[in-house]
Amino acid sequence: MLRTETRTQKRWGKENATELAGQLFIGKRTVKISVVIPTLNEEKNLVHVLPKIQDWIDEVILVDGHSSDETIKVARELCPGIRVVMQEGRGKGAALRSGFAACTGDIIVMLDADGSTDPAEIPLFIGALFAGAEFAKGSRFIQGGGTKDMPLHRKLGNLAFVWMVRMFFGGQYTDLCYGYNAFWKRVLPQLDLDCTGFEVETMMNVRALKAGLQITEVPSFEFPRVHGIGRLRTFPDGWRVLKTIFGETVRRQDPIRATPVTGSEQMEEFPLEQEFIPEFDGATSHKDRRISQQDRRVSQQDRRVSQLHTDHYPEFDGAAPLKASL
Repeated sequence: MLRTETRTQKRWGKENATELAGQLFIGKRTVKISVVIPTLNEEKNLVHVLPKIQDWIDEVILVDGHSSDETIKVARELCPGIRVVMQEGRGKGAALRSGFAACTGDIIVMLDADGSTDPAEIPLFIGALFAGAEFAKGSRFIQGGGTKDMPLHRKLGNLAFVWMVRMFFGGQYTDLCYGYNAFWKRVLPQLDLDCTGFEVETMMNVRALKAGLQITEVPSFEFPRVHGIGRLRTFPDGWRVLKTIFGETVRRQDPIRATPVTGSEQMEEFPLEQEFIPEFDGATSHKDRRISQQDRRVSQQDRRVSQLHTDHYPEFDGAAPLKASL
């Protein structure tokens, strides 16, 4: 027993928990993982980000907002296999949309280029998705999370936005304006992003909630920017977040379409009836509406599974398997 413990300590003694979790993703996998990093003049910060991305990540996409420094050159030196995509439009939201459109993976992870988000936490987000979540959002305000880059007035503003979202849309979010998220690529049509600025994280979180996605909050620690000055403007960008929240209260969510469990399954899609959500009166809560949406999704998925069974076993009808067993 003593010898076994010694070998274990010798092998893993210098590894932290997230690095150990990363070992689970090495080897044969059927799910492809993409990391999207928006950049604008981040040549000095990339050295603190790109080398920390795990080797088992399949695709790293750098979305450059037409940097005037050596951002692209440094990125290719640090990560020779990186894909560089030039941003269309201006703002973080536009950059992320360009990156999402270029992704070929089944899972998309959002990462900042200034060193504030730690790539070592990626296994925590991937693990949440593998455990059944459709959208894994980072939170700095649950056990295991934290921040060293948020003054008091921004904490108070974020808290106010969180309670507004809870009041209007339900859910139990503890953080709202944080850009470390991961999700299955197949949910992008339900998010239907159409913003350009820093309000993109708020839009993603609210629309994921309205779409009835399975959401898990993952503890995450936010570090200060390593070099340079951040581009977040507290009051102008806070106003954009506020407008986004109120805008979502009157925006109608599109009907949900059944999709494969993962993007790698390459299953034939069976179109289902387009069922529009009926109008609710003022007394009906958003929580009741989401429950109705989830019930409708489960019903549609059950019909799709039944259709798949029939196609694979045409000799049986619905009651045939039971008769055969008798």
